[in-house]
Amino acid sequence: MNRRIVAIFAVILGLFLAPGIMPAPVEAVTVNINIGTNLSSGRGITCAQGERHLRNRGFRDVRRINCRGRYFVYRAWRGGNRFEIAVRSRDGRVVDVRRLRR
Repeated sequence: MNRRIVAIFAVILGLFLAPGIMPAPVEAVTVNINIGTNLSSGRGITCAQGERHLRNRGFRDVRRINCRGRYFVYRAWRGGNRFEIAVRSRDGRVVDVRRLRR
């Protein structure tokens, strides 16, 4: 009888403490990239660094299209859509973002 009371008390105590013990719900993080977004705090970047910055901003399957000259052009997927992103090499600023057809 004594064990049964202790077990019931433990269950009731567990039910009262459970909401405080449960982890906070996970919220989705959305990182927007628009024209004018700076990927590297104003510093010059290499083509590989631009690719890495885009991956860190939520793009996947990032492909280098053109890494010559002033602008680096990449194609990447995000949220089921395919994008073409142009980044200025001298300061890492996004100069063009286009959503492409699948």
